[in-house]
Amino acid sequence: MKQGNGSNRDAELEARLGHKFAHKALLDRALTHSSAVPELRIAREDSDNSAPIEEEDNERFEFLGDAVLELLSSEYLLSRFPGWSEGQLSKSRARLVNARSLEAAARRLRIGEHLRLGRGEEKTGGREKQTLLADAFEAVIAAVYLDAGLASAREVLRHTLFEFALEEDGERIADSDRKSALQEFLQGRGEVPAEYRLAGESGPDHQKTFQIEVWVKGECLASAEGATKKEAEQLAARRALQRLEELETKG
Repeated sequence: MKQGNGSNRDAELEARLGHKFAHKALLDRALTHSSAVPELRIAREDSDNSAPIEEEDNERFEFLGDAVLELLSSEYLLSRFPGWSEGQLSKSRARLVNARSLEAAARRLRIGEHLRLGRGEEKTGGREKQTLLADAFEAVIAAVYLDAGLASAREVLRHTLFEFALEEDGERIADSDRKSALQEFLQGRGEVPAEYRLAGESGPDHQKTFQIEVWVKGECLASAEGATKKEAEQLAARRALQRLEELETKG
């Protein structure tokens, strides 16, 4: 079983988080998947029979992290967009804390490299699984909250999640589905549907960046990059829609 809880590796993750843990055990637990617990307990028993068996997984931290995320994302949106309606706020919060968004944040932090997994989960690619990464991100946020309180959790979320979800005064986060909006725009004018093409990808497997182009009638209208193909497609669709609306206004 690989373990990502060495002091040097912890320090690397703490640097990316922007938070140094006073209680290192909290971070260890946040990074411990349930599959690792039996093996960790056996290893502890083998190394020192008198040592207490304290290994626990991160599932309870996930539960707490989810609540912290809901509170702080709501607070952030209310503060950042005072003119938004309840509907806009609810839709945007759902996008801000969905599994895809949390997975992307976990990949930016390279949390997968630090997870403590059982051998079976390791063999099946657990470090790359969306659900596992999203859950681990929630658990890490809970660990920060327990270690230093709400203010520290707020700051970590601001620079690891919230700021990445904003672009051009928050328009991106408020858009629930720009691909559908582009399709409706084209259909309303008798045009063929847009085609999304993968123009390239870069970075290691655990932290890839995808470039997507939007084509309509043989013309590339826009392109964008994202941590996932779907994220890049949504952003490219929004840019294409903006371009078409500008062209329509001008002519």
